[in-house]
Amino acid sequence: MSERTLYDKVWDRHRVATLPNGQDQLFVSLHLIHEVTSPQAFSMLSERGLDVAYPDRTVAVADHIAPTTVEGRERPLADETAETMLATIEENVAAAGITYYGLDSSEQGITHVVAPELGLTQPGMVVACGDSHTATHGALGAIGIGIGTSQIRDVFASGCIAAEKRAVRRVDLEGDVDEWVSAKDLMLRLLADLGVDGGVGFVYEYGGSAVERLDVEERLALCNMSIEGGARSGYVEPDETTVEYLRGREHVPHGEAFEALAEDWLSFASDDDAVYDDHVTVDVDGLAPMVTWGTNPGQAVEITEPVPDPATLPPGDREAAADAIDHVGVTPGESMQGTPVDVAFIGTCTNGRVSDFERAARVLEGRTVHPDVRALAVPGSQRVKRELEASGVADVFVDAGWEWRESGCSLCIGMNGDVIYDDELCVSASNRNYVGRQGSKQGRTVLASPATVAAAAVEGELVDVREVVG
Repeated sequence: MSERTLYDKVWDRHRVATLPNGQDQLFVSLHLIHEVTSPQAFSMLSERGLDVAYPDRTVAVADHIAPTTVEGRERPLADETAETMLATIEENVAAAGITYYGLDSSEQGITHVVAPELGLTQPGMVVACGDSHTATHGALGAIGIGIGTSQIRDVFASGCIAAEKRAVRRVDLEGDVDEWVSAKDLMLRLLADLGVDGGVGFVYEYGGSAVERLDVEERLALCNMSIEGGARSGYVEPDETTVEYLRGREHVPHGEAFEALAEDWLSFASDDDAVYDDHVTVDVDGLAPMVTWGTNPGQAVEITEPVPDPATLPPGDREAAADAIDHVGVTPGESMQGTPVDVAFIGTCTNGRVSDFERAARVLEGRTVHPDVRALAVPGSQRVKRELEASGVADVFVDAGWEWRESGCSLCIGMNGDVIYDDELCVSASNRNYVGRQGSKQGRTVLASPATVAAAAVEGELVDVREVVG
């Protein structure tokens, strides 16, 4: 046997050469770009008189600065900087011949939602994007790598990046969980256990009984937050669940060609005797829904657990924990239940897919948003939006009092007109909760699953969703 992990196999297939500095030159199967990190790279390319080497392997979207109201999308955009970014990417992709899903496209949406749903991301690929959450694509058995501006330039010019191979940590999530406990809860448990720096130097291979039962959309949420744990990438081995998710999608072949390709996809799974650099098992049996209590995703507890006393934490974590508790305004020794909520948000590249909204809609059915809560539902793509509107899920949100928006990054990053104000507390299905992330330096963000966000919107405070739905 070859004793290789999926990471080894994908790396070996894409390695072009080993460079004098010891890094490998990797060919990029799919290069995703957006309006915020690509302009400088295009400028660098132009200064050198170079063309985009593989425009057919490059796909562009508008997502970070995309307004999520219909009126907000009227051109020119009200935000001058956003308009400049949008106009620049439109000019650049037109000149390079790159496929672009802009604000007027029926396929517009968040990069890491659009590529999987169109079948652009496939097992065995190296996917690169100027966005840290490119790890998302590992859910399909690919290696997703977030890159910087100079590397975007390199991919434009050569189709390759220079990269250092990382160690592989096998992370097994074992146990049975309640139907209201999702991949987001599993990931917050992992981050709470290993910390936000625990994965530094590693790529995570997710497995175990709890992961095997996840559908692809939940695996996307799991892999999306690998970077929050310090890992360079995270992936789930391709299996029949992966194959069936991709079957019939726009950018995969059909018929016999698909079956042949599926066989190749499955071959990327780690060998039975694969050798790992580290192995961690996390017991999630009976896990309750998770919420964050602080200002990083690793500061998380089960909704039924108390916020920790900083004095009980390792010495290196105490000061940050005390500062976080002071900022969020929670009390050590008490659970997060009952914490008042001002804003509820479902969306993002973590939890902006069809199944995320469907699960939240089950909580909202027959209920209405608390009068003190502002609730935003922002589909991760226009395709997700159309499907939810056709199925009636969107009506559940609207009837419950949510603002039903156009697709975009929205309140995840607060650079598109969607922000929280003053010291508002937002319970959010996004992936980051550092101070100022959602637009206000005094604002507070609690990360949770879509179901927990929906329950909090109804009750006006953080609650155990299982008690709301009975």
